[in-house]
Amino acid sequence: MIGFPQSISGRVYAAILLILAPAPFIFEWINQPFYLDLLSRALILAIAVISLNLILGFGGMISLGHAAYIGIGAYSVGIPAYYDYYNGWLHLALALAVSASFALITGAISLRTKGVYFIMITMAFSQMVYFTFLSLEEYGADDGLVIYSRSEFPQWMTMDGGTSLYYWIFALLLLSLFFTYRLVYSRFGRVIVGAKFNEQRMQALGFNTYRYRLVCYVISAMICSLAGVLLGNFTGFISPDMIGWARSGELIFMVIIGGAGTFFGPLVGTIAFVLLEEFLSLITVYWHLIFGLMLVALVLYGKGGIHGWLSRLDRN
Repeated sequence: MIGFPQSISGRVYAAILLILAPAPFIFEWINQPFYLDLLSRALILAIAVISLNLILGFGGMISLGHAAYIGIGAYSVGIPAYYDYYNGWLHLALALAVSASFALITGAISLRTKGVYFIMITMAFSQMVYFTFLSLEEYGADDGLVIYSRSEFPQWMTMDGGTSLYYWIFALLLLSLFFTYRLVYSRFGRVIVGAKFNEQRMQALGFNTYRYRLVCYVISAMICSLAGVLLGNFTGFISPDMIGWARSGELIFMVIIGGAGTFFGPLVGTIAFVLLEEFLSLITVYWHLIFGLMLVALVLYGKGGIHGWLSRLDRN
């Protein structure tokens, strides 16, 4: 039987999940629907950040093109909807299939490089996707594409309404966390983590680390595409802007803020990033400067991010 977490970090994460579960009813009670939208956006991004953390935090693969898979997921909703195909299962299947295919092809090339070369080549592939959607005049090009209706599922799984969509997001968030946990602590995950620290040793033990890392890269892309499907349904509007390399950079910052290579770090890092972004933008139009300085300070002095701070409290 699993008891209540004894560590400070464990209690904080458990409290966050307990607060997130009834959040729609809390915001309805206090008549603040805006905060439900803000939280929904944060949790969608958290799913994407969890997927990035799988390859970055646990696998040591720093991708500057991960936002491409958010775009693929979102356009997997928008393009069929443009032709009046609103079947949600079709949208999910299309997002998973296209993202997996693109990740398999580009990952097979990218993973033959390392370090800064891997960073640059993933960014290059992401920009290819960006300019591809930017050139598609049929689907709005840089003006974007409006989605007039959300993905359709059976009535008990409907996405209609803010609360229903929120619980879709929350359920996929929990599944992403659980899946990542089981994957990392599986034999497969141990090879991925081992290759991050000493790839030559893992190869000497007989593991084909290239194949393991490629499979991990594809899995990460598929999880990220689910965030794109949710984002397309949430915003009702998609555009190439969600695919740019700057968006990928934001995802990396969210991983760093929460704590790379941790399970709940991406969740708390994303929530902190979104709330801080919203708060600072209300104070001044120059909030980007303040935000940037805070991120620089975090990278220089906040080793381990939020999870690192909580862990140090556990030791004190």
